[in-house]
Amino acid sequence: MAEREGDTTAATAVVDAEPADRRGADGVLARVRAGAGELTGALRRVAEQVLSDPEAAARATIVELAERSGTSPATITRFCRAMGFDGYADLRLGIASETGRARSAGWTVDIGREIQPGDPLARVLDQIMAADTRAMHDTATLLDLAEVERAAVAIAGAARVNIFGASGSALVGEEMQLSLHRIGVAAWAWSDVHEGLSSAALLGVGDVALGISHTGQTRETIEMLAEAGSRGATTVALTGFPRSPLAELADLVLLTASQATTFRPDALSARHPQLVVLDLLYIAVAQRTHDRAHAAFRRTAQAVEGHKAAKGTTS
Repeated sequence: MAEREGDTTAATAVVDAEPADRRGADGVLARVRAGAGELTGALRRVAEQVLSDPEAAARATIVELAERSGTSPATITRFCRAMGFDGYADLRLGIASETGRARSAGWTVDIGREIQPGDPLARVLDQIMAADTRAMHDTATLLDLAEVERAAVAIAGAARVNIFGASGSALVGEEMQLSLHRIGVAAWAWSDVHEGLSSAALLGVGDVALGISHTGQTRETIEMLAEAGSRGATTVALTGFPRSPLAELADLVLLTASQATTFRPDALSARHPQLVVLDLLYIAVAQRTHDRAHAAFRRTAQAVEGHKAAKGTTS
């Protein structure tokens, strides 16, 4: 099946913009997952075919993959270049290497399979564990540690840190706010857009604003982060889409991956990877404020010690 050349031009340009340090053989599928939603036309069909059955893609010839995706060998070649590979042989090798590691580690168990009403909980647990493990691995591949480092330095030196998010992202933000408070960092988490905008307007140079949105398209979060940035604050985006509106306006971008399962679409399945990245950021801040953080954590732990139930008592 032939396709118009115009279907691929913009999408190829989008993927070609990906930083070179994320183009190794490791993490091929993570990059395809992260970029699939932004591709159009023929390149998107290739990405969807690869993601639907990576092992089959690793075994297929270039002609077979073209037929299965309804494209052409020329499109497959363009897709390979967009992914940072010299040719189809290198792409196949990268996919085969990654799926081999995933299979040996058990990451592929039940991933993508619909959970049925009669499934035993043991099978459901296996599927959740496999999906989360895959998402964690993909997140580690996508995450730019230099960006984490810069964000940690900014937070460690900030007079005030604002964290913005809505719905599930707000819950993740509150977890980060609690962690930072325990080590003496003045942090606030905002989910109400009016309160968030008011607080963002009071930020300035030297402060930090962190916006959390898996899609990077939540209008309220974008507005709050933009307001903070307009006042001179360093802005950080935690998102799964590097070219989303949220990511585009942020000074620093921390990327996460997700692996959807039944009843856990991308936004929900991204929660655990988001928490892992924020945990890493929190630890990085604590490292850079070690003495202050250690003293603050000790004092806050002592402050709540009296509210723990005595050993041997029952509630």
